[in-house]
Formats: sequence, structure tokens, C-alpha cells
Amino acid sequence: MALTMKMVRAFLCVLSVFVSLVSERLVVLAAFSQSIDSDFTFTLPAGRKECFYQTMKKDASLEIEYQVLDGAGLDVDFTVFSPLGQLLFSDYHKSDGVHTIDTEEGDYMFCFDNTFSSVSEKLIFFELILDNMDTDEDPDDWKEYVHGTDILDMKLEDIMDTINNVKARLGKSSQIQTLLRAFEARDRNIQESNFERVNFWSVVNLIAMVLVSGVQVYLVRSLFEDKRKIRT
Repeated sequence: MALTMKMVRAFLCVLSVFVSLVSERLVVLAAFSQSIDSDFTFTLPAGRKECFYQTMKKDASLEIEYQVLDGAGLDVDFTVFSPLGQLLFSDYHKSDGVHTIDTEEGDYMFCFDNTFSSVSEKLIFFELILDNMDTDEDPDDWKEYVHGTDILDMKLEDIMDTINNVKARLGKSSQIQTLLRAFEARDRNIQESNFERVNFWSVVNLIAMVLVSGVQVYLVRSLFEDKRKIRT
């Protein structure tokens, strides 16, 4: 029994050392290269053009994905400009698109243009995914704080790689779910628009049928009316 208690205490001691090492270095995990994503939904009025800016670092990656969720035609003009004002991408009358840029340092501008439409406003969703936006800190600085990890079967590097992989996959799952919600919103808007059109034309056809029926009844009755006057 005493031997068992000693083994349990030794195990708890090793476990506490492991937990302390990992907990003190959780901040370091955030410094590793991870993608940063953000999404926005806005209404673009008819005849308007809206531009957005994103500051990027050198040798990073910027991915822009957009969708037109609602509005006549489900289309919009889209352009991307470099920090020097050079046109990088241009889409005309597109309902969705994806563009990836290997960036230089500076502010990138991307614009949504609805000036070709004078009546219909557009509901637009877009997502930005930023990769390699690391700070200037050396990701290997954490190694100088770690001591005695050789007593563990699993090295701290393996744990960090596993956590980074899980975080990357969770981020990708979240991104896919966001895109699926955008697709669902667009499909729902299309269905509601089709439902309104079907109801409108159904009412128009019903009114036309009633009018035609009334005209037919009047014409048939007029054929059997005796318009001659009877003198007595």
C-alpha cells in the first residue's frame, strides 16, 4: 500500500511539472503562424461604390472571398488594388469570387461597384483570410525557457505541433461553416424572391381569367338576345 502511494505521488509530481510547463507557454502558441479571418455583410445601394482597405505585411498572404446574397441579378463589380494603386484583379457582373494575393507591405484596397444598377441594392458578404501575419518575435524564443522536458515521453514540440494542427483545422471548419451560412442566406433570398414572383403572377393570371370569363359570358349572351322591337 505504501509503495502504491509513493507511485501515485511521483506520478502527480511529474504531471504537475508537465502542466506548469505547458501552461506557462500557452502564450507562445499564439505567436506561431496562424491564419486570421474575418467576415462582413453590408448593403450596397444602387448606383454606389464602396471600398475597403486592409493593411498587410511583406511576404504574407491575403485571400478575399465574396458573394452577392440578395439583389436583382445577384451580381456586382469587384476590383482589388495594390498599395501602389496597381489593378490586381477585376470581376464584372459576378455573383461570387475568390482571390489570393502574395502581399507586399502596405494598404490593399478592394472595391464593390454597383453603379451599373440604378434601381436594385445588393446585399454582399465577404471574408478576409490573412496568413503569415506574425509578429517580429522569434518563434524559437520559447526554447530558452524550457528545461527538463527530457523526462517526458512526449516532447513539448510535439504537443505544440498537435495543438497548432488542431487550431488550424478548427479555423478551417469555422471558415467553411461561415461560407455555408452565406450560401444558405443567398439560397433563402432566391427562394423568397421566387415565391413572391409566383404569387404575383398567379394573381395576375387569376384576374385575367376572371376578366376573360366575364367577356365570354357577355358575348355568348349577346348572341341570343333578340334586339327586334315587337309592335302591338
